[in-house]
Amino acid sequence: MKISGKIISVLTASLMLSGSGYSTDMDVNSDNYVNVFDLIDIQKFHNADLNYDGISDKKDTEILSDFLLCKNQIDESCILEPKGTVHYGEGTFYGGGYEGGCAMLDPVSRDYWIVAMNLEDYNNAQLAGAYLEVTGELGTINMLVTDLLPEGKKGDLDLYTDAFPLIAPVEKGRVPVSWKIIPLDSAENAPVSYKFKEGSSPHWCGVQVRNHRYPITKLEYLNSDGEFVELPRRHYNYFESSDMGAGPFTFRITDIYGQIITDYNIPLVLDEIVEGKSQFLL
Repeated sequence: MKISGKIISVLTASLMLSGSGYSTDMDVNSDNYVNVFDLIDIQKFHNADLNYDGISDKKDTEILSDFLLCKNQIDESCILEPKGTVHYGEGTFYGGGYEGGCAMLDPVSRDYWIVAMNLEDYNNAQLAGAYLEVTGELGTINMLVTDLLPEGKKGDLDLYTDAFPLIAPVEKGRVPVSWKIIPLDSAENAPVSYKFKEGSSPHWCGVQVRNHRYPITKLEYLNSDGEFVELPRRHYNYFESSDMGAGPFTFRITDIYGQIITDYNIPLVLDEIVEGKSQFLL
């Protein structure tokens, strides 16, 4: 694969690995950066097996090239709002969400406060798993969106019972709140992960993205023709298709700020969380 001057100009910016969650496999020359010099290195020495097929060849060079190009792309059509946008609504409280929430994120760690979100902002599970900074008259707490508040108006949140007193007096029951999306803390030093739906097989597959730094706008898979195909999203926070096959899969994920990451060699495994190799930038 000849590396053109155009590609070199696109890839000149280095992607530092430390604390980024990027795949260390991509750092071919072991200098703690992923950039065009790794692309030159792999082309010259054939010293990396990035698709885990037992050999280092042109396919691995193409994988690294695609990885770098995606890391420098923003899909503006997927941008939901500017980072730090503040939303306003009313806050109430309820006792559910850690199990059986509409976002289907079970089991939800008790290390997190959880919250249900109104239908309009939830937007067909686009904000499922979003991490929010929620503020009321008594203070601010961080909360994970795990459930749906069907009767709520835009901006409204239903906080877990024990969390509500941290932002407002319990006796008020319904209070003004503000909130904004913040980076998920567990994604700071870990890649995204995947959960395949019960019943998934080579003939039908449901896949959920987890541990994403920011909410997901779009999930695509690479088909046998080498084209990325967008997966339909369901309101219960799974992307589903009858055309994906048996895997392993190459996924391309776009977040609500238009950032793009690509994950390779994701196996179809049931009953466990499958860890990826990439993560969104801060």
